[in-house]
Amino acid sequence: MRSLAFKLTLAFLLVGLIGAGIVAISVRQRTQNEFGRLILDQNQQALVNNLTRFYLENGNWAGVETVFRPRPGTSPPLRDFGSNWETRRSLFMIADTEGIIVFGGMENLGKKISQPDLRKGSPIIVEGENIGWLLFTPTFSRWKPGTLEGDFLFSINNAILLSALIAVVVAFVVGGVLAYTMTRSLRELTAATNELAKGKLGYQVKVRSQDEIGDLAASFNRMSSELAHSNELRQRMTADIAHDLRTPISVIMGYTEALNDEKLEATPEMFSVMHSEALHLSHLIDDLKTIALADAGELPLVLQKVSPEVLLKRTADAHRVQADREQISISINISPDVPDIEVDVERMVQVLGNLMSNAIRYTPHGGEICLTADTEDGAVRLRIADTGTGIPEADLPNIFERSYRGDRVRNQSQGETGLGLAITKSLVEAQGGSISVVSELGKGTTFSILIPVNA
Repeated sequence: MRSLAFKLTLAFLLVGLIGAGIVAISVRQRTQNEFGRLILDQNQQALVNNLTRFYLENGNWAGVETVFRPRPGTSPPLRDFGSNWETRRSLFMIADTEGIIVFGGMENLGKKISQPDLRKGSPIIVEGENIGWLLFTPTFSRWKPGTLEGDFLFSINNAILLSALIAVVVAFVVGGVLAYTMTRSLRELTAATNELAKGKLGYQVKVRSQDEIGDLAASFNRMSSELAHSNELRQRMTADIAHDLRTPISVIMGYTEALNDEKLEATPEMFSVMHSEALHLSHLIDDLKTIALADAGELPLVLQKVSPEVLLKRTADAHRVQADREQISISINISPDVPDIEVDVERMVQVLGNLMSNAIRYTPHGGEICLTADTEDGAVRLRIADTGTGIPEADLPNIFERSYRGDRVRNQSQGETGLGLAITKSLVEAQGGSISVVSELGKGTTFSILIPVNA
């Protein structure tokens, strides 16, 4: 398979050939026309005068060729024609008043010229009466080598041909250089994709231009960096999950082995601990399943219309006992005329529950949590704002990443697996919404969820 550089070089060469050919043909035709016009301008009046004199002397056109053929010992009657009789005979024709050719090439004698063609020539007038027509009929085939005129035109042709060849060579060289330059980034991208396929994530290519190919290289670099970052997060999450799995399994195995060896006696407290660890494993497995389904775009959703007020009140009621125990007040503020939204109610309750649990966990005694619903740019905005400890500014860009090791994020709801906010973000986006956060240390945190309103 021929390379793209070869195809581009061939395309540039073809364009050069076509351009050189068009220019050569145009220049050749224009040269012929201008040269013919020059000859006609130089000799037209002299010929008409000589032909008029000849007709007055003879009364007809018999023997008119003597006007074009010099007598022995005299100079040629026409300028810039040399002494080639055949050249003159082929360049000029004389027709009588009826359009019959009486002088010209032997193949044309006796033929009749149409009136439109006659008008292209010069009329021969004697005493106010038209007695014939002088016509100039040059073609390149009639310019014979060996004459001044023929040699001039053939030298012009050779110059045009040489110029065309030089233009083709230049087009080939320039096209090759341009093709190599244009495809260099593509070759580098091909090599980079091979490196990426071998597992060298994060591989970067040099952006050499600001055009579409440069945009492609920049997009590849971003993709490679994101893949490397995602792989790093995946490895980190795998390590964290392995740690989270190891702890409850170790506890359960320790108790069951002790019971099996009869080193411990079964007690309700022991069964309660094992049950709690089993629930932790169940939460972790549920989290991993939710993340996997969201990543694959196969998260099952049951969408239905629901009032934002219903969602917020349900969330507040579910956490009111816990909030009262921590002496945290919960308030709800619903703006007038907030429309219903189409969401999966249970998934959205899970989202709000995750955020509410975090808010209670990090809000000190006597604090406040406010749940609000209003509209913004054609969407419904649900907010959970607390007066808690806040999130460090360095952690804010990463809090929705899986198992991010921020102090605020490391211990979340959902069994403290480190996946709570990542799951929250996935659930919101799966329902066509978006989630954002603003926070200030010592003053609190506000999570905002935007859900578009279907028309």
